[in-house]
Amino acid sequence: MSMITERSVQRRSPGVAEPAPRVETRRDRMAVFRAYLALTKPAIVELLLVTTVPTMMLAAGGWPELVTFFAVLVGGALAGGAASALNCYIDRDIDQLMKRTKRRPLPAHEITPRAVLIFGLTLAVVSVVLMAVLTNWLATALTAFSIFYYDVIYTLWLKRRTPANTFWGGVCGAAPVVIGWAAVTGSIAPMGWALFAVVFFWQMPHFYALAIKYKDDYARAGIPMLPVVRSASRVNFEILLYTVLTVASSLIAWPLGVDLGLGWIYGAAAVITGVLFLGESIRLVYQTRNGGLVKPMRLFQLSITYLTVLFMAIAVDALV
Repeated sequence: MSMITERSVQRRSPGVAEPAPRVETRRDRMAVFRAYLALTKPAIVELLLVTTVPTMMLAAGGWPELVTFFAVLVGGALAGGAASALNCYIDRDIDQLMKRTKRRPLPAHEITPRAVLIFGLTLAVVSVVLMAVLTNWLATALTAFSIFYYDVIYTLWLKRRTPANTFWGGVCGAAPVVIGWAAVTGSIAPMGWALFAVVFFWQMPHFYALAIKYKDDYARAGIPMLPVVRSASRVNFEILLYTVLTVASSLIAWPLGVDLGLGWIYGAAAVITGVLFLGESIRLVYQTRNGGLVKPMRLFQLSITYLTVLFMAIAVDALV
């Protein structure tokens, strides 16, 4: 028996199998990687890019310059991830009170708060520097402002103090659209603001549906989401109002974008998906008023489909 084997036998407890440190190490690293990835809320980042990339294509009249495209794609993803990670850091006290969020990395004690703060700030700096080096001052300033707005103005201040938090929070949610437009053109045309309005108004019925579903969660955490602190009729009114404003903004954008290549593909998508979106909002309101089984997540899911199809139509029209 060799010396290595003898030492291994001596160190091993009787009846206990030799551990596999390399396998466990890989598992631990993957767990940490998944935890950091979860902090960036990839689903939200993906949705932000779904609106940003088609907007850039429309502004450029096709595919934008490769450097600009890369900068906004990567910089935007990093900025969204930074804002989300810092949001998790700030909201770690209330996340542990809500069933929907208690499994996030911080409430689950998978990562330390200090590590999350450093991670979020690092992503923020890298995203802003990348935008500054590869795009222009307007796109860079909007990127920095959107991170600051989401984490300081919305998360730290508005979210916990006013039922209008979703409305004002919509500013940073719609910011990637104008960031993409500014990165390509160096300015923001009326068409860019029209698409900003679509995403801005869209967020109210989208998030109100989620807040209805998790009303008890928000109440437990002391977050004054509209369905928690206002009557069902008030929530119904705002869902219908902002759905109408979303669809109206999408239709207004059509003639504004004709000279840029926006054609019948976008027009058809705006009309058809707009009717479906409005119809689902009316259905939810009707069920609420008549004491039926309320299924707010149907509106939530449809709203994602609506926004995705609408902006994919923009991309197609920009290329044909």
